[in-house]
Amino acid sequence: MTSAAEIKRIAQEAGTAIMGWYAKDSIPVKNKADQSPVTHADEDANQVIITGLKKISSLPILTEESLVDYASRRTWGDFWLVDPLDGTKNFLNKDGQFTVNIARISNGSPILGVVYVPALNLMYSAEKNKGATLNDKAIYHKAPNAELVAAVSAMHGSDETALALSKAGITKVKPLGSALKLCKIAEGEVDIYPRLGTTCEWDIAAGQLVATEGGGKIVDLKTKKEPAYNKENLENNFFIAAHRDLDLTPFFS
Repeated sequence: MTSAAEIKRIAQEAGTAIMGWYAKDSIPVKNKADQSPVTHADEDANQVIITGLKKISSLPILTEESLVDYASRRTWGDFWLVDPLDGTKNFLNKDGQFTVNIARISNGSPILGVVYVPALNLMYSAEKNKGATLNDKAIYHKAPNAELVAAVSAMHGSDETALALSKAGITKVKPLGSALKLCKIAEGEVDIYPRLGTTCEWDIAAGQLVATEGGGKIVDLKTKKEPAYNKENLENNFFIAAHRDLDLTPFFS
């Protein structure tokens, strides 16, 4: 099986491509069909990752910028799921909170995940049943904070999220971008991340594994199970990620 070290190297190469654009004063932006922004940094990182993965693996690849129709991928058992630049709006705002996400999916679940934050030099990784690391040091969220801290989207906040947190009695929030919201659960900086808004599979797969291997859990609010991957519709249902000991009942009522 392809090693986490190889995937981290590819993520770093993509990060280098992204940071070349990040340093520029002006970054050209296009809007995709769904009106989300895409830049040359997204496209360059995408090509770096695809090229790198093809050198070390024969598995098929699905990325945000290189989609594959369901008729072609419905039989995939194992594949790479990639967001070459998660948090394009964060990238454009130059707040540093954007990531490179690479996950290996096996039978609908992530078994290897790498989340690289090039502007902050943070490399999160996880392998199924082997734990999570940050810059090659083990991380694990042992116990919830005395006052619970919720991650909220710095770019995609919602009234529904604010209401849900209020109902659960959580008042301390930390705005974060990209897959960092999931990784910070493993790191212990946040205890819960309710996502009551649109995300796609590539946004969360790698971060999900970091969170769950680092002491967290993630629950699809529709199925009451972990999110599934390689669905016909690549959008995720609303979900909640949290420390594994937290009672999520208030969010289901």
